[in-house]
Amino acid sequence: MKKIYLLLLCMASLASYAQKTYIHCGNLIDGKANDVQPEMTIVVEGNKITAIEKGFSKPGASDVLVDLSKKTVMPGLIDMHVHLESETSKDQALQRFTLNDADVAFRAAAYARKTLMAGFTTVRDLGGSGVNTALRNAINQGIAVGPRIFSAGKSIATTGGHADPTNGYRKDLMGDPGPKEGVINGPDDARKAVRQRYKEGSDMIKITATGGVLSIAKDGSGPQFTDEELKAIIETAKEYGMHTAAHAHGAEGMKRAVMAGITTIEHGTKMTEEIMDLMKQKGTFFVPTISAGKFVAEQAKVPGYYHPLVVPKALEIGPQIQETFRKAYKRGVKIAFGTDAGVYPHGDNAKEFGFMVEAGMPPMEAIKSATVVPAGILGMSDKFGSLETGKFADIVATDENPLKNIKTMEKVSFVMKEGVVIKQ
Repeated sequence: MKKIYLLLLCMASLASYAQKTYIHCGNLIDGKANDVQPEMTIVVEGNKITAIEKGFSKPGASDVLVDLSKKTVMPGLIDMHVHLESETSKDQALQRFTLNDADVAFRAAAYARKTLMAGFTTVRDLGGSGVNTALRNAINQGIAVGPRIFSAGKSIATTGGHADPTNGYRKDLMGDPGPKEGVINGPDDARKAVRQRYKEGSDMIKITATGGVLSIAKDGSGPQFTDEELKAIIETAKEYGMHTAAHAHGAEGMKRAVMAGITTIEHGTKMTEEIMDLMKQKGTFFVPTISAGKFVAEQAKVPGYYHPLVVPKALEIGPQIQETFRKAYKRGVKIAFGTDAGVYPHGDNAKEFGFMVEAGMPPMEAIKSATVVPAGILGMSDKFGSLETGKFADIVATDENPLKNIKTMEKVSFVMKEGVVIKQ
């Protein structure tokens, strides 16, 4: 009896292994070509794409057919700037004192699921408490449902800087956070902070090169790292196999980060033409986060929504980001899609496409900025970012052709991550 049971298990396993999924695509955007390919079939086995064929191929008797023949199919989307541990709210500053790590984790899991359902199969989480790294592990292990996460763990700041976790605290609660908490002063601290992030399992390093909008501090754009500190961070990160991202609103801090070899500039509000040209020269990517800028500018008009120190910064900086993006794109700066989700409600990530197109980027380029381009930054071009044989079956679909109506990106109707249908 035991032998028969084992035989049945083996047969079931073989049958499962042999089963293929055929996806009939009305239109196909593969993430690489500039043309839409009509009537194509994607064949998926396990978690990978094994074939892409012209026409609507016929599945075998034991295979599965997914009919997207009326839809536009494209690679899973990538958001290069999210914060899954939190979401905007009137009492967000208070939550730092009322939520435990377990509370943060349960909320983060819900935000992650919402992000995946919106079509984003991969994200780069640029700063949290470390729960973001634990969530990455849980998703990778199949314990939680969400996008593939590349986590920065805790952002690195200077004392009083934008990511100093004790900004706005009473003096007796401020203490003196150091490299372990992501706060540095000097090159030695900088190297230690990077190594601490590596020790904790971070995939990359995020720094706050200038002041920021939502931190409870006056400065929203001044430089916050010395050249020596930036050099120590970026060099150490490279030694540990990590790329680097810099939150930056003001020109001087942004310029210092670009000159030091930062991989991506986030927000870039007051980017000058000189900095744009430097970014082109050094190959630095710009992650604009227009969605966050627009959201904070609007919410700053709501009495009591933000702390009084935040309001003037939000009103000044928020409205500028889209125009900066327009200028940078026109000048030839490399663009990667990122939204700062968490600063606005999770799941609305795809609104960024509309803002980018509105500012002059063609729809196909906007889609590439959220697929093949970020995959390259993450060093994962051989795994995802485009629909090709041998890559992960990260696949999404929209009801309309986004090249004709970019707003359709906000209503993704099909999501597959690594061969598993998440939404249909």
